[in-house]
Amino acid sequence: MPTRPARPRHRGRVALLLVCELLVLTLLRDGGARAAVRPHTIASLPYWNLADGTATVQSHTSQVTEASPWLYGLDAEGRLVPQSERTGDLAQLRATGVELTPTIANVTEGRWHPQIVQRILHDPPELTQHVADIVALAVGEDFAGIDIDYEELRAGDRAAFTEFITRLADSLHRNEKRLSVDVFAKTTDVGYDERNRAQDYAALGRVADQVRLMAYDYHWQTSAPGPIAPEGWVRDVLTYTVTQIPPGKIVLGVPMYGYDWVGHSGVPVTWVQAYGRSREFGAAVEWDGFSESPHFTYTDSAGQRHDVWFENAYSASIKFAQARQFRIGGVFLWLFGTEDDLVWSKLDTYWTPAEAR
Repeated sequence: MPTRPARPRHRGRVALLLVCELLVLTLLRDGGARAAVRPHTIASLPYWNLADGTATVQSHTSQVTEASPWLYGLDAEGRLVPQSERTGDLAQLRATGVELTPTIANVTEGRWHPQIVQRILHDPPELTQHVADIVALAVGEDFAGIDIDYEELRAGDRAAFTEFITRLADSLHRNEKRLSVDVFAKTTDVGYDERNRAQDYAALGRVADQVRLMAYDYHWQTSAPGPIAPEGWVRDVLTYTVTQIPPGKIVLGVPMYGYDWVGHSGVPVTWVQAYGRSREFGAAVEWDGFSESPHFTYTDSAGQRHDVWFENAYSASIKFAQARQFRIGGVFLWLFGTEDDLVWSKLDTYWTPAEAR
């Protein structure tokens, strides 16, 4: 994600997580009671976590209303190609009865390839074919819709990307299919870098059925260590976004991962891995009251200092409450890996109104 200055941190022991609960309850009193009766909860399943992610959806069909497995990418020619050969997972997801809106991402062999999308966007015949291919996929596979996650574009692609989403939305709607588009989080139209400027929130919000806010990676793999989705920043992002996009179309991304940094080099970790390392190295998990995030430090066998910041059920509770307070259309759980099981009870408490349980 784009470079941003780290914010000052105030540290406390994990036992003070009660403070987090009190803040969430305050948020709910402020505005959560007015949220929609039927909340929309999406499970976003990356191709490397399809098996576990599918099992998660199967276990929580009363809470998950939509699933977006990362099933498709683009080859060098811009054709749609499978991201995973795990067709059994798709069959199991269908069997749950949860609506399926698979993600198409410009990822090939684990790397983002913006140049493929840029070529499509700026070549009218190729763009027409690309739209037709996506619609044919949605109709042929009887998906409820499609989720587009085309990343690393530049400011010069802004108008062309908007035109693509507009044409795709129109074609999908004519076939009674939905369209969601994933966007980088920002607090102004200019944003933090060219990737932000490539995405016109207002224009995308007019035509897409959902705009999914990737409100995470405030600190990222090559940044200094710090919180993944600090409370204040997420609030700022939502405050701006609701001025550009109808709140009912906004879906807030809630991360389920973290990073283990040595200096400015981070390795992604799941919740299970983070707590496993804290136990392995005898490191106490602390609560950062400024960002509302858990973190800890440890020294490995080679004498290197590690800084670990991650997300758990308590930090997720803050995001669920913010989603209710801003009265947005939904949340999506970015299920990078095995999530904190407690997340699901927090989801009921802070996102799902009592009358809908």
